[in-house]
Amino acid sequence: MKRVLSIALLLTVVFACKNESKSKDAKIIEAVIAKEQSENLTVLKGSFVYYDGAAVLQTSNEIYGVLVTEKMEELNKQAEMFKTEPTDMVQIEVKGTITNQKDDKILWKNKVNIVEIINVRAIPQEENNVVKLGKE
Repeated sequence: MKRVLSIALLLTVVFACKNESKSKDAKIIEAVIAKEQSENLTVLKGSFVYYDGAAVLQTSNEIYGVLVTEKMEELNKQAEMFKTEPTDMVQIEVKGTITNQKDDKILWKNKVNIVEIINVRAIPQEENNVVKLGKE
C-alpha cells in the first residue's frame, strides 16, 4: 500500500512540476510579445543602403529614411560584407519603430529607428537592376 501511495505521490509531483514550467515559459513569451507591442516594433524587409551619411530602406511599398544610430552602424558593418561598391544595396530584415516626425537631416516622410537586426544578405545578381554610369 505504501508503494502505491509513493508512486502516486511521485507522479503527482512530476506532473505538477511540468505544468508549472510550461506556464513559466508561456508567461515569458507573453511578456516578450507585450513588450514588443508596447514599443510598437514593426518588422521591415527591403533594400538598404548607407552612403555619405544618409541611410535609406526601400520596402516593396514604401521608402524610409533610417535614423543614424549605433544599431544602424552595426547593420552597415554587416552590409559592407556583401557590397562591391559603396552605393550597392543589400537585402535586410529588421525590427524597428516607425515615425513621421520632422527631422533636420532626414527629409523622407517616414523614418525608421532600427532596434533589432534579423537578417542581412546580398541582393541576388538577377534582381540587381542598377544602371551604373561612368568608368567600368
